[in-house]
Amino acid sequence: MDTFALWIAQGLGVGRIPIAPGTFGSLLGFAWFFLLLGLGDPVLFTGGAIGGIALSIWSAGRAEKILGKTDPGSVVIDEIIAIPFCFAGLLLTHRDSAQLFHPAYFQNHIGTLVAIFIAFRIFDILKPWPINRSQRLRAGWGITIDDLIAAAYANLIWLVPIFRT
Repeated sequence: MDTFALWIAQGLGVGRIPIAPGTFGSLLGFAWFFLLLGLGDPVLFTGGAIGGIALSIWSAGRAEKILGKTDPGSVVIDEIIAIPFCFAGLLLTHRDSAQLFHPAYFQNHIGTLVAIFIAFRIFDILKPWPINRSQRLRAGWGITIDDLIAAAYANLIWLVPIFRT
């Protein structure tokens, strides 16, 4: 079970990439995002996203114990599961939310994807308040919650009219 938990926490091995594992984990998060979108149902999307939070808390907490480190750099499940939350503002404010649940919609909105992704990475790396405080939480909670707060901050980018396409 420890091997499985570590494999999940390290993003199916992506977290072992020696350079910028969090960024690569975030990119893998797009696969998770599009998988959830592909379900075609807002309820399933939400359930999967919330299930991802539980998986992150569990596997990240186990990884900390296995690796004997607090918030190991190789743990990227938190970045992966946070990506769908980066786009909550877009999903909630779009006039025709049904079309958003077709991944092809985003082919025409690459700029929005990139802007929100970059904002998420900046907030995750710089850790402005209260992101920095949330890392004090234990047992996988701190690892996961800080990325969810960074995702919430990335949603603020959607509020800037220039990024709305």
